[in-house]
Amino acid sequence: MNKKLILTLSVALLAGCGDDAKQPEVQGKGLRQYDKNVLTRGERVYLANCAQCHGNNGEAKPDWRIRGTDGKFPPPPLDDSGHAWHHPRAWLKQMVIQGSPVGQGNMPAWSGKLSEQEIDAVVTYVTSLWSDAIHLQWLTRVEQKQN
Repeated sequence: MNKKLILTLSVALLAGCGDDAKQPEVQGKGLRQYDKNVLTRGERVYLANCAQCHGNNGEAKPDWRIRGTDGKFPPPPLDDSGHAWHHPRAWLKQMVIQGSPVGQGNMPAWSGKLSEQEIDAVVTYVTSLWSDAIHLQWLTRVEQKQN
């Protein structure tokens, strides 16, 4: 069975699970569905705090692999063209919390500036920037290995 079909069936089955409690409103993106409130919060936080460096759509700048005159790497893209999708959600969250590793980049630590809910939401928003194909690779090759 192909992976897209498995993912689609899994999402459909999970959507029908649970009790009769009110389910959050979801917003679709390709084969994925997100809690609309989380995605909206993540986009708001991203545009206010991250887009200036990483680009409005996560595209960053083309020279992100070349160290600047300060010896540090520029902000990487967070869309499909970058490397973010090679890392598990927990790593992405830690990067937001702690900022760039010393001497590697200029990303500040957002711990104490953003709430845990805002950080979770922005990580969710970043994953929404990825195509279905990249998101599926992330789920099957990266995220599942962490569980």
